Amino acid sequence: MTRAYDRNCNICRLMRSLAFTGVGMGIGCGTAYLLGADQQTIITSGIVVSAIIVFGLLDNKKKS
Repeated sequence: MTRAYDRNCNICRLMRSLAFTGVGMGIGCGTAYLLGADQQTIITSGIVVSAIIVFGLLDNKKKS
């Protein structure tokens, strides 16, 4: 039998956002690196993609 945990606690939300930030940085930086961008552009694209993922998913949860 499993116990029902509160999946919307502060720690759970923090860990989800950190995970999605890492995934976004990987996707953004990897894509920019493969396209031959310089180092500053690689980091910037990683930050932008991770912000889109985190805030995009956060916004979808509020609408539901």
